[in-house]
Amino acid sequence: MDASLIGREYDLARLAGFLTDIPRVGGALVVLGEPGVGKSALLATAAREAEAAGMRVLRTAGVQYRAEASYGALRQLLTSTPQMREAVGRYPDLAAALGHNRDPDRGTGHEAVTDAVAFLLAERPGGRPTLLVLDDAQWLDRASADVLAQVARRLLGTGAGMVSAARAGEESFFDHSGLPLLEIGPLSEAASEALLTLRFPALAPRVRRRLMADAEGNPLALLELPTTLTGPQQVASHALPRRLPLTQRLQAAFASRIKGLPAATRHLLLVAALEGSGNVQVVRRAMAGGMRHCAAAERVGLVHTDVAAGRLEFRHSLMRSAVVELSTGEQRRSVHRALAKAWIGVPEQRTWHLAQAAVEPDEQIAALLEEVADVSAGRGDGPSAVAALVRAADLSPEGAAQARRLAKAAYRGATLTGNLRDVPRLLGNARQVAPDADSLPAAIATAVYLLNSYGDIDTAHRVLGGALAVQRKPYDPGDGTLLEAMAALMMVCFYGGRAELWPTFDEALANFTAVPETLEVTRATFGDPVRARPADYARLDAAVDAVLGAALGASDPLQVVRVGIAGSYVDRLGPLEEPLRRIGYGERSADNAFPAIQALVLFCHQAWFAGRWDELRTVARDVLDLCEEHQYSLRAWPAKYLLGSVTAAAGDFRAARQLADRMDQWAGSRRAHTVRFYAAHVRTLIALGQGDFEAAYGHVTTIAPAGSLPPFTRNALWVFQDVVEAAVRSGRREEALRHIQAARDAGLHTVSARMNFVMVGAEALAAGNDAEAEPAFTAALSVEGRERWPFDLARIHLYYGERLRRGRAPTRARGHLDTAAQLFARLGATPWADRAAKELRACGGPTRGRTTGSNGTVLTPQQREIVGLAAAGLTNRQIAEKLFLSPRTVSTHLYQAFPKLGVTSRAGLRDALEHLHNS
Repeated sequence: MDASLIGREYDLARLAGFLTDIPRVGGALVVLGEPGVGKSALLATAAREAEAAGMRVLRTAGVQYRAEASYGALRQLLTSTPQMREAVGRYPDLAAALGHNRDPDRGTGHEAVTDAVAFLLAERPGGRPTLLVLDDAQWLDRASADVLAQVARRLLGTGAGMVSAARAGEESFFDHSGLPLLEIGPLSEAASEALLTLRFPALAPRVRRRLMADAEGNPLALLELPTTLTGPQQVASHALPRRLPLTQRLQAAFASRIKGLPAATRHLLLVAALEGSGNVQVVRRAMAGGMRHCAAAERVGLVHTDVAAGRLEFRHSLMRSAVVELSTGEQRRSVHRALAKAWIGVPEQRTWHLAQAAVEPDEQIAALLEEVADVSAGRGDGPSAVAALVRAADLSPEGAAQARRLAKAAYRGATLTGNLRDVPRLLGNARQVAPDADSLPAAIATAVYLLNSYGDIDTAHRVLGGALAVQRKPYDPGDGTLLEAMAALMMVCFYGGRAELWPTFDEALANFTAVPETLEVTRATFGDPVRARPADYARLDAAVDAVLGAALGASDPLQVVRVGIAGSYVDRLGPLEEPLRRIGYGERSADNAFPAIQALVLFCHQAWFAGRWDELRTVARDVLDLCEEHQYSLRAWPAKYLLGSVTAAAGDFRAARQLADRMDQWAGSRRAHTVRFYAAHVRTLIALGQGDFEAAYGHVTTIAPAGSLPPFTRNALWVFQDVVEAAVRSGRREEALRHIQAARDAGLHTVSARMNFVMVGAEALAAGNDAEAEPAFTAALSVEGRERWPFDLARIHLYYGERLRRGRAPTRARGHLDTAAQLFARLGATPWADRAAKELRACGGPTRGRTTGSNGTVLTPQQREIVGLAAAGLTNRQIAEKLFLSPRTVSTHLYQAFPKLGVTSRAGLRDALEHLHNS
């Protein structure tokens, strides 16, 4: 199939049906659509298929600059071959109109010519029906258009056909009103992606997304726009321009309507195009003559004005681009100056237009732009922040200021947009203009790049530590660059996982006149949560509440993520699920890739404890795709760790072990101890699932030795229950008790309800006799909200059931073991469910919770919600938007749910759900 016909299956089928009916009944069909949408390709296909079916095919096309040539198109259509010229000669009126009859006294009218054409088409030379193919009918000359429009209405019953293509909204002599229409809309997102992937397979995914957004489903744009990009831009090594240039073909397609407009209307369109937001009030203020010149543009379908909403919108974004490209540089600068005046009381917009109008370096505008960049970054608009900083650098008169702003653009890109690969280029440009500059922004950008792309923890630590040490003291808590440096250094220390890295951070923290709240809280509850104080947790809870309040508006994604990081090891992620989901899958996630990666990892942390393991798998794979696309190799390890944990708990020990091996291999030379702790925890879960408690004890105590909670080892909180179980079951009860006591002494039971729950459960497991164990198990299973942590809950039921069975209380044991087996089965924790089932059989109970076979029709809560929406008729994209998921996540859940429900397509979902509800 022609690449330009991808996604046109319905349109091709409609054309095929029309062609099939021509020999029997005849008729006309008008293919209507925007420029570049693929009308000509559809007509070419129709012509080929008609010729293959034995029809006589006559073709013509309107040509814009020949639209005044009388009967020019009809002449081309009917005199292309000797046979046709001979046939025309049999109709004197038609021959005269086409210039074949040189009798000057013979006059012709449209009616006579129309009759002749209709009779000519009804002929069947050799029994072959005729098909007329008219492309660009909007540019047919007046005489031809009038005749052919009348002929089209007379073809029914003649056994002849006409298929024509015309641009929607274009003024034309060809009147297609009342004729059957085939309206060609934009390609779907899936078809657009398939077309780009086929023709430009090397495009980076985010470049492909940008092209799809600009093309708006227009096939010509999808095929042409990539050719305007350089090689580095295509693979996302260099940033894309704010406005993609148009090729000559795109200019020809989208500029034709613009060129014929009055000068005042074209000026208004340029104002609207450069204003960008569609604000009619601003456009009116920038136009000396108001909006009265807009009507001409509306008549030809270039723009649409919504008076009630006060919006002026271009019919297609490439029409806006065409308007801009048809203007001169001085015209654009003049309009930007007018727009700067028109944006009354909006400094951000005013500054941007002043910057676009400037032709010489201007420090005042550059400084204002830097402020605009900070505001944009604060609301999560990474692309605007980076663009403003790059433009500010261009306008900086001094080399040092230019270098600093370029470096700042580099780290804003790395920490917001995900443009990690652009960092070396921007820093290289900064060094060229100021070789001796040693700025904190450059240090941040360098450290973020080294940490995330190579995992070079020690160099990143050295760069940031050195840059902070030379800053003027005391530190200003309102200095955003300092805060970014501290945030970057904290993550360096975190991934290093070594106590000796943290003094550099703490020394810098002590230099602030007042420690910023989020920074202080994160240092306590994330840096070393075991030693955090109750006041730290109170401040953390206040920060969570503040984020939830701001999430209803335009919250800063970096702030949401940083509060999430502060609460990630101390069970504060539950309330943040929706803000994190919005950052990961919301409208701005593609523009803010790095916050999206971090938010989705945090979401996976919560999904692990909440028992939503199917969702965790899907979201973690989305994280890995993002990390690969943007080359954030370091940030892939938390997602792989969580995937490894679920894989181990589910009993796929070989795959889990391979993940752990890769973690150890990567972390070894980089001294990334946190990643090594990830591997050790996965190995612990493998050993516990296999019942090898000696091995489990060996692995888990490399993270937290029994009786010890090492400083800056936050994973010690997550493996607490594993340490106790491995110790108890490997005959080390005293070590287990020491570990519990260490946790009690550290106050871990006050950290969160979950930590209190697992600590009480661990005390019950380690109890020396039934008299001690009974009240502890009762207390654990009475903790409010325990159902929120199904894996932990199932383990405590299993511990209790095992103790009761060995204590010769099989009746009581069966209830706990059955509950454990069912909970494990719902999670898909096969080896744990099998262990509970084995204990259950040993005390004479049924084994319905066993998961060695199918899980039946048990759906996770999210699967049930997604299936319900799909049964109601929503598409995957609509479901994704409603639930703040990616379409891929929705597709995966449906794929997993179909076999559980015993259906193979959406059509059976409603009945399957009703059966499930009634059973």
